[in-house]
Amino acid sequence: MSPLGISQGGVLSSRQIEAMAQAGAIRVAAPLAHGQIQPASLDLRLGAKAYRVRASFLPGKDRGVADILSALAYDEMSLAGEGAILERGCVYVVPLMESLVLSAEVSGAANPKSSTGRLDIFTRLITDRGERFDEVEPGYNGPLYAEVSPRSFSVRARMGSRLNQLRFRARPEGAGQGSFALSDAALAELHAKTPLVDGPLNLRDGVVLRVALGSEAFGGIVGYRAQKHTDVIDVDRIGAYRVDDYWDRLPAREGRLILDPGDFYILASRERLAIPPDLAVEMAPMDAAIGEFRVHYAGFFDPGFGAGPDGRPAARGVLEVRSREVPFILEDGQFIGRLVYEQMAETPQAVYGEAGVSNYQGQGLKLSKHFGAP
Repeated sequence: MSPLGISQGGVLSSRQIEAMAQAGAIRVAAPLAHGQIQPASLDLRLGAKAYRVRASFLPGKDRGVADILSALAYDEMSLAGEGAILERGCVYVVPLMESLVLSAEVSGAANPKSSTGRLDIFTRLITDRGERFDEVEPGYNGPLYAEVSPRSFSVRARMGSRLNQLRFRARPEGAGQGSFALSDAALAELHAKTPLVDGPLNLRDGVVLRVALGSEAFGGIVGYRAQKHTDVIDVDRIGAYRVDDYWDRLPAREGRLILDPGDFYILASRERLAIPPDLAVEMAPMDAAIGEFRVHYAGFFDPGFGAGPDGRPAARGVLEVRSREVPFILEDGQFIGRLVYEQMAETPQAVYGEAGVSNYQGQGLKLSKHFGAP
């Protein structure tokens, strides 16, 4: 048994994250807020200041983030009170309200929250002595920082705003060094008992998703494209903005969509999903060799996501898509992403859809929670 009472390896549940906070492994500048602990992750909060920097960076194994900020920062901004506007196309580094004192058995992995990704706010976690974004090494002791770069819309954020989330993986002593990800054979066996998707199961080191671009999917539109010149979006205002003031609707056109470089798109999967309560899922991009596009900035699904009242798959995967260097044609049904399933260290007491506010349970083609009905 580990010092935190973790007997089985895998992604930690909300109860185990609460135990970490009580034991001092998660330290906070202010008490944890309601809903901050999700079924399998911890929302991270922006701190009191943001630093606008010339360029993105990683500190490397011998330096802290503050040391580099002292050389790169050229604009210090207060996020207290009404906060500040983070301009589109700029890069900011924000110390977070949470810090960590991890044991050698626990590591962390971060990603933008779903709403952050759907606003095209490129957000990554940085640690002292870090050599990779969004990764927290086992045994890490130190502060956390968010790199924030709005790509489509300028946004207003403030101290306490939640843009990214952190999940924890435990590997108790003696658990070995293997991956907690389920193999394709295990996924096929699980799907035969409890459907993971509502159609054929395509496997390629995880469950493959296909893009929905047919006219039958979403009432004649297949997605949204971000407009280039819009008003500021407040990341803490829910349902406050009109869709057509920020997005162009994309009509179905013979099952085909040409992605323009530099444009940002919200699309959806053909498949409906249901994540079993004892598993967590990360969306990993398909091999770049199959297409010149990036999919899904916010790549994490909590246990229970997508399950309908009968437990069957009921929610689409929403895809945040940006073409890289050249225009690229997407076809209806084209493979566009894959889901990697990981074992939970324990089943959460309340899964997605049962715990707190679940903005995207049962979703179809859905923009972020900031927008009212289309």
